[in-house]
Amino acid sequence: MLKEVSAGGLVVRDGKVLMVKVENLEGEVRWTFPKGHLEAGEGPRQAALREVEEETGWACRVRVALATARYRFLRDGREVSKQVKWYLMAPLRRTGSRDPGEILAVRWAPLESARRLVSYPSDVALLAAFRGRRAA
Repeated sequence: MLKEVSAGGLVVRDGKVLMVKVENLEGEVRWTFPKGHLEAGEGPRQAALREVEEETGWACRVRVALATARYRFLRDGREVSKQVKWYLMAPLRRTGSRDPGEILAVRWAPLESARRLVSYPSDVALLAAFRGRRAA
């Protein structure tokens, strides 16, 4: 089994979250949150900031570590065990545009809309972790 570690950001501004539209390994188009693999010598926090900016064109700052998701999936017939470290982020400034090679679209979605748009269980859990943090 392959093991992978990624990091990403739940970017929140004025009651809206920054979302990306991607095509997954099965060719399905899904709304999710920006994330990606750690590069050599990079920690999860730095990777999350870099991936959010690369995928969305938004430079951000980390507010707090939010959650760690763990799940498994198949890639080319091999099982992959994935861990994603998520950070709650605030946008600083727009620095560019989406990565057209990876990202089909980027949007700011109201929290209620985001809950309806996501379909991955780990994304549902991430939004629940954020709701729990806001309620505390």
